[in-house]
Amino acid sequence: MATEGAAYDVAIVGGGLAGLALSIQLARGGWGVVLCEKETYPLHRVCGEYISMESWDFLCRLGLPLPEWNLPKINTLQLTAPNGKMLQSKLPLGGFGISRYKLDAALAQIAIAAGVTLLQQTKVEAIEMQQHGVLLETKSAGITNHIHAKVGCGAWGKRSNMDVKWKRPFTQDAGTRISNWVGIKYHVHTEWPKHLIALHNFHDGYCGISAIEDGKHCLCYLTRAANLKQYGQSVAAMEGAVLARNPALAGILQRSQKLPHFPLAISQVSFQPKSRVEGGVLLLGDAAGMIAPLCGNGMSMALHASKLAAEAIAPFLQGKISRTEMEQGYTRQWQQHFAARLRLGRGLQGLFGSEWRSNALVGVMRNLPFASRAIIRQTHGQPF
Repeated sequence: MATEGAAYDVAIVGGGLAGLALSIQLARGGWGVVLCEKETYPLHRVCGEYISMESWDFLCRLGLPLPEWNLPKINTLQLTAPNGKMLQSKLPLGGFGISRYKLDAALAQIAIAAGVTLLQQTKVEAIEMQQHGVLLETKSAGITNHIHAKVGCGAWGKRSNMDVKWKRPFTQDAGTRISNWVGIKYHVHTEWPKHLIALHNFHDGYCGISAIEDGKHCLCYLTRAANLKQYGQSVAAMEGAVLARNPALAGILQRSQKLPHFPLAISQVSFQPKSRVEGGVLLLGDAAGMIAPLCGNGMSMALHASKLAAEAIAPFLQGKISRTEMEQGYTRQWQQHFAARLRLGRGLQGLFGSEWRSNALVGVMRNLPFASRAIIRQTHGQPF
């Protein structure tokens, strides 16, 4: 069964941070916006749940009452190698912890209040570029619908059915060290300083832990898919045999109480370069390029990209620039703000995915604190 949907100025696929933030900005600008999200809010997402302070003012402008939420402020990074060697360093800007369960749901309510048509439990099956815009084919509760929009935006995260349909290069190659990772996330109760975020390396992976709201902590790690396969796809067996070889991480796993509904897992995570425009669709967030979580800045990049996209789309809708100028302008701004960070992230991902390399790197960074501060600084941007 199929029905014909309405026409909008902008159609956004994916209701994570980038998609929600973009929808709010455009709707407040007076444009008709539809946002398709395949899940239902509130929901948990695999994410490290640390946001750089560069995003604080932007989120407040969107309407989040961050000062009232009494969120943990994080100003120190702890880094350990698989052999247990430890480095501790102040974070230049610092950040704060908040769960995606709380953050995304709050932004969704702001989007609805701003006039966004938010379609939950709606999967986008196809996006077709036409003469005057895009045509989306969606499915919800078994009903196929078609949505027309002047501009299409993809903010669907790390990997989606659209990536596979478009045969984007990163979906075709799982053989490199920056491809085919698995992400596992827990919320836990544990003893851990609120001001501290840690990254604990282990063989073919690393695990982060930091405080979020309500006295909880996010414990999230990435590992090569081969690690999980070696232990019969058993997360518990892999954690006991591989993660716990790092003594710092072993202690955290032993004293942490895992909360219900976890673990959460995602697979086929890739850090390979991605295009920013595909088939006439503007891409943002992880759909445009994923920075290694060890850089701790993916959420801020997604939010900042939404601002860049909004600034590119508005003049096109106003008839001031062409579609080609919109696409080129967005791509140029995205490259200017994020390309160097992503290159550094891919380089670090290659180092931290290797046991001997991460042992060596942490050792060097311990002896050259100025180098560690420079690396941390380059993974972060400025307030926007």
